[in-house]
Amino acid sequence: MDDRTELSDFLKSRRARLRPEDVGLRDYGRARRVAGLRREELARLAGVSIAHYTRLEQGKGDSVSDEVLDAIGTALRLDADESAYLHGIARRPRACAGAAGSPDVRPGLRYLLESFVMTPALLVGRHTQIIGWNRLAVAVFGDFPALPEDRRTISHLWFTESYSRLHGAGWERAACEHVAHLRVLVGRYRGDAGLAAHIEHMRDLSADFARMWAEHPVAQVRDRAYVLHHPVVGELTLHGELIALPNEPSCWGLDLFAAEPGSPSEKALRELAGL
Repeated sequence: MDDRTELSDFLKSRRARLRPEDVGLRDYGRARRVAGLRREELARLAGVSIAHYTRLEQGKGDSVSDEVLDAIGTALRLDADESAYLHGIARRPRACAGAAGSPDVRPGLRYLLESFVMTPALLVGRHTQIIGWNRLAVAVFGDFPALPEDRRTISHLWFTESYSRLHGAGWERAACEHVAHLRVLVGRYRGDAGLAAHIEHMRDLSADFARMWAEHPVAQVRDRAYVLHHPVVGELTLHGELIALPNEPSCWGLDLFAAEPGSPSEKALRELAGL
């Protein structure tokens, strides 16, 4: 994954989604050779020179100030996640602490995972590796211990046939949310060669992943709801919360899932948990 190309393609994708009338510019009906705003229109909206903006769109962002990036982000109508991503990829990557090797899971985190009796729980690495799980997560999502370690990632799960069946009609939206979250990780962990290699591997492995990646979604996964079609208990609605672990340099976070109290899904979770 080329850093300059990533910055260039992201800016072009966000410029292409804006029309002149969206940002208060008059369109005099002349044929437009490009989708969305022209470079000079975007530069004028941001209050920067066309040369300055063109240099940035060519992937040369090292000398651009935070103020200019903020102005361009505002002109492009970026949300908070997209703006943070722009700042991340515009800078020269630095070495990432804890980026190499398989992360070790502290005993305390393992004990915490197992303590969630009614909560499927996963510990997720910065390359989306599933590096820790509890018994209920295996019962709900699949047999993680049986997977080869190099395929034991959230990304691999989303783009396999079994996960597509598990999520049914909700798979496309949820899989795209995962791809969007990967781009947040790219902006946050610049210089992590393992993360870049993981993304390139997924692009080669899955045409669906490559298609979604080319659309340049950017959004951090936080809370979400999944309607699963479980082979044992049937329909199962779970609410997920991804909790960041900032003091664990090799881990991204703790992914927890719960059912609404008193619902059929909670009853199904109890059945899967053997309670």
